[in-house]
Amino acid sequence: MTFALTDLENPLIKNGMMAQLAKRRERIAAGEKPLGWKVGLGAPAIMQKLGNAGPMVGFLMQRGLLLSGSTVSFAGWTKPVAEIEICVRMARDLPGKAERDTVIAAIKEILPAIELADFEPPPTPENIGVVLTGDLYARHVVLCGNTRAGAGVDGLTSRLIRRGAEAASTTDPEALTGKLVDIVGHVASILDACGERLRAGDVIITGSITPPLMLEPDETGLAHVLDPIGEVEVSFTHD
Repeated sequence: MTFALTDLENPLIKNGMMAQLAKRRERIAAGEKPLGWKVGLGAPAIMQKLGNAGPMVGFLMQRGLLLSGSTVSFAGWTKPVAEIEICVRMARDLPGKAERDTVIAAIKEILPAIELADFEPPPTPENIGVVLTGDLYARHVVLCGNTRAGAGVDGLTSRLIRRGAEAASTTDPEALTGKLVDIVGHVASILDACGERLRAGDVIITGSITPPLMLEPDETGLAHVLDPIGEVEVSFTHD
């Protein structure tokens, strides 16, 4: 399993991660409750552009969690983006550089997710530290109560419902993101190297199954159906 810890040799990435995690600790100390973690900028094309060997890691807080069926206002956002993802929930703590079987055993369940992000500024090799300090564009994650035990994706079909119709479908939801188990191991190792730990109860949203969706002003919502587990949906307003 490859953990791409070489990315932390880039001082922009290392310093950005440390600044990001310091902000997280400040928010927790002020009374906010953590939710988990996210990965981003991990699709092959964007990694080639930025020169990173693995996805970047950001954090999620409970205040950004929305239940399926919620409505989000994009007032004040610059570039709203949605990503349909698989969310992993951890059953136990996981140290860095764990063996694959250990990673699998640490995963409790998976469920469908939608991430909503404000994609500004666009990432470049020069500003990646700023993007990381800003927590990888994180705004909201939309989750539901339907889950499946373990980390296996066999038999799953991911379907994007956009503008009331199916806009994308795949029976290989790991094709763009990479293997879920590898992503979880990567997150654990990056956190460990930065003085943090992936904890029992944490969730990880594991990257967009489709290319990120730039949302237009006339769009009012979308849904992610992860058959046979369930569906998560969200509505939008732009004022």
